[in-house]
Amino acid sequence: MPARKPIVVVTRKLPDLIETRMRELFDAKLNLEDRPLTPAELAEAVAGAEVLAPTVTDEIDAAVIEAAGPNLKLIANFGAGVDHIDVAAAAARGVTVTNTPGVLTEDTADMTMALILATARRIVEGANVVQAGGFSGWSPTWMMGRRISGKRLGIIGMGRIGQAVAKRAKAFGMQVHYHNRKPVPQAIADALDATYWDSLDQMLARMDVISVNSPHTPATFHLLSARRLKLLQPHAILVNTARGGIIDESALADLLARGAIGGAGLDVYENEPTINPKLLKLPNVVLLPHLGSATVEARTEMGEKVIINIKTFMDGHKPPDRVLPERI
Repeated sequence: MPARKPIVVVTRKLPDLIETRMRELFDAKLNLEDRPLTPAELAEAVAGAEVLAPTVTDEIDAAVIEAAGPNLKLIANFGAGVDHIDVAAAAARGVTVTNTPGVLTEDTADMTMALILATARRIVEGANVVQAGGFSGWSPTWMMGRRISGKRLGIIGMGRIGQAVAKRAKAFGMQVHYHNRKPVPQAIADALDATYWDSLDQMLARMDVISVNSPHTPATFHLLSARRLKLLQPHAILVNTARGGIIDESALADLLARGAIGGAGLDVYENEPTINPKLLKLPNVVLLPHLGSATVEARTEMGEKVIINIKTFMDGHKPPDRVLPERI
């Protein structure tokens, strides 16, 4: 007689290949409508699940975890960031939390470079002119942007993604600088020709481009505050592919509107999916709908990691991507 399959509740639609494999291995409850669950639906999900497979659109706070049934033992997050999960509350209830690190590094770094180029060279602005029928011919002084070769890039957060961005930026001829909780190993810094700044304020005031690649934690909320944003040079470009809450979005919009900052490329937002209305009206911003890991390869690999974490845990072993409260 085959063993009973664990009940796994999947909160959003995942790639077909991943959902099919989940149905083969588990008693998987899928979200065929692909819409965020309401708080009531999320509470119902955790009440009956042995494993919850959420995404960034699900707020798994202490109240949700408290409402979980006695059978919930694992939260296998589809994504690397876990700022939407109260990991400490889960641990207190004996619920293990896992994530999917590493697989979205290259894609997010690609998107960061795409935003740097798009903002510096006014690519989206130019494309909109063409599509609106406003292109009347080449002009020597029209739609001029700035080259990125030779410019100084300041990376906030020199983890996997930050290092991948640095590697790409170096290939484009940029000078790499970074701010981190501590310097990276010297061999990595040497390979990237990267200069470490202990003071974020001092780095911000000297860079041509700033890339936000740090995790969103209580310590990094509004890390780029109104005061710090004012330190940026008037021609500087700010790019964010991490989490929207790291930047004071309202202050950023005001500075961009006044021309106090050269431009911004944003893939994430402070109150996502809501975007500050001021940003939508500005010509010097490139706004994307959270596409950092949106490749077939990355989303498939993320799903495969979720499956491995669930299968390993249910087989009685420590899952490879366990998240502990002290590591948040």
